[in-house]
Amino acid sequence: MKLSIGNMVCPRCIDAVKGILKEMDRPDAYVDLGIAELEKKFSEKEIKTFQGKLENSGFDLIFDREAELVSMVKSTLIKYLETIENEKNPPKLSQFVSEKSNYNYSYLSKVFSEQKGSTIESYLIELKIERVKELLEFKKYTLSEIAWRLKYSSVQYLSNQFKKVTGSTVTQYLKKKDIKRKKRDQI
Repeated sequence: MKLSIGNMVCPRCIDAVKGILKEMDRPDAYVDLGIAELEKKFSEKEIKTFQGKLENSGFDLIFDREAELVSMVKSTLIKYLETIENEKNPPKLSQFVSEKSNYNYSYLSKVFSEQKGSTIESYLIELKIERVKELLEFKKYTLSEIAWRLKYSSVQYLSNQFKKVTGSTVTQYLKKKDIKRKKRDQI
């Protein structure tokens, strides 16, 4: 039984869902961003219990097919962002999403846009800018290094995109006393 779970954005989310399943005597379920696969089906009562526990932890059990696809695309984009950072020559976005999802990119793009009111590319840009904010806060990397890590063609391009998304320049952002980042599940 494969279940789609919304708002899973990081390894801690995977651990949280594994913990819930362990509490429900399903410790050997496979869990990854956006999914849980069970060897044995849940009863209706178990589904309701699982759904309640997920909601208490900030997750959603997804039953709608299009919402499920959007959740899958979001999870795939989070993985893509990690790939961008960790691989010297990452694949193109459309290729990565199609390969990981086994769906045509055009179809996913259409569904995503209809459901979210923005494009897959716009969502990825928001993810990247939140990652830029995170890396800036660490004060471990220069803006040039961050641009290189996230495969921006130039620091200027990153800076322009940063201002377009946040409304402030990188320098203005760093001067703020109360720096606020969006959580991935709020993007």
